[in-house]
Amino acid sequence: MFQAFEWYVPADQRHWQRLLSALPKLKDIGISNMWIPPGCKATNPQDNGYGTYDLYDLGEFHQKGSRPTKWGSKEDLLQLFAKAEQLGIGIYWDTILNHKASADYTERCMAVKVDPDDRTKELAPPEEIESWVGFDFPGRGNRYSSQKYHWYHFNGTDYNSLDNSSAIYRLEGKKWSEFVDKEHKNYDYLMFSNLDHTHPEVKEDIMRWGEWLGQELKLKGLRLDAVKHYSDRFQLEFVEHLERTVGSEWFFVAEYWLFSLKGMREYLSRMKHKVSLFDSTLLYNFARVSKTRNADLRKVFEGSLVQHEPRHAVTLVMNHDTQPTQPLAAPFALWFKPLAYALILLREDGYPCIFYGDLYGIASNSPHHPQHEPPSCRGKLPYLCLARKLYAYGRQIEYFDSPSCIGFTRLGTWDRPDGLACVMASASLGKKKMFVGREHAGETWIDILGLGMNRRQGVERKVIIDPKGNGEFACGPMSVAVWIRTDAPERHLFNVPL
Repeated sequence: MFQAFEWYVPADQRHWQRLLSALPKLKDIGISNMWIPPGCKATNPQDNGYGTYDLYDLGEFHQKGSRPTKWGSKEDLLQLFAKAEQLGIGIYWDTILNHKASADYTERCMAVKVDPDDRTKELAPPEEIESWVGFDFPGRGNRYSSQKYHWYHFNGTDYNSLDNSSAIYRLEGKKWSEFVDKEHKNYDYLMFSNLDHTHPEVKEDIMRWGEWLGQELKLKGLRLDAVKHYSDRFQLEFVEHLERTVGSEWFFVAEYWLFSLKGMREYLSRMKHKVSLFDSTLLYNFARVSKTRNADLRKVFEGSLVQHEPRHAVTLVMNHDTQPTQPLAAPFALWFKPLAYALILLREDGYPCIFYGDLYGIASNSPHHPQHEPPSCRGKLPYLCLARKLYAYGRQIEYFDSPSCIGFTRLGTWDRPDGLACVMASASLGKKKMFVGREHAGETWIDILGLGMNRRQGVERKVIIDPKGNGEFACGPMSVAVWIRTDAPERHLFNVPL
């Protein structure tokens, strides 16, 4: 999977066009599915889409200062989908269902302030507030949906224009959902106008929108954003509704930003394992190991979702929430990025997701992020993706027997017999004697990455496989090497820029 954006992509309304141009090369390196950013109309033309205003406006109507979204027009979006389908690349839609933002007008209602640190605790008696909770979508009118939103479609908000005060308000007569994360005692409310998914009109409109989206766009799945913050019972109903109607073969992945393996597994159980989760525990393991002196590489998967639920773990190294300057930023030591990507791309467990900012770099068009960051892995991430596409098949043998140097081999299959060997080290030169198969005896294998490899460190650039099918594979200090046979199919692709 490819996450096809980062937080600071330019707000030039040309991103769908950029992705359209990139599709052929993404296909070449092995991208089979692409997670695109939220394409619904948001608060303004610079909004990344998480401040959702109108789910039914995909860049088609002039609303909130622009016809296109930050990412582009609906016409550009449809061209992207058509080309992706032609190339056999599936697209996952980023779905925000917990709130609405940038209302069209205010309404008065009764509400009670609650404690931000304990949302079950009321701070004052009910009071009348005037809040931005009225949505009539004047640019779209009744096209696609005639549903309008009023205060009674929400259970919480964060602003009272009568006295210009900001607080968390629970609307009178409403309850927070019980089926949410228990941080702050109840984490139903996150931001903006918080939808009440128990209201029949809200529920019906969202279910209808899901069907409509699946008819408008040839999707292969959905990413469910911020699932900690709205009812997982509703989420299950939504997923099952789409499975019955437009998404019988769709893939669903949820963003549950939780650092508890137990909590993630309980969520998967409540969702009947109909969704996968991003493996946040593994991501933070990577970040911690990268910055810990003498860290034990053997323990990098400890407590991770992929270790316990490999079929439901989407593995990643970074995303838009954890990139530099973001609230959940997970700072990485640069030397470790290639190791982390090798661990998620070349091993058999998990569904790896690579990040736009790691493949193309992170833009510098924000005062919060004034410096451009180049592509990570010293530009070798496309080679790691290609190695997965060509050689990462078959039985896996692990060599996690040293705290500072680990390795593994993939032995190939009857139709993909080439296999590979991967070795990585956290400190000094790394060497492993590893088995790749007796059928490879006498073959010459080479490293396709060339990171930190030179003979002055005692690293040979070629390995001869012995009669028993073993090779002495090496990598440079704080580095990773991926070895394949010299005459492996399409090896020449690793000698040209990708």
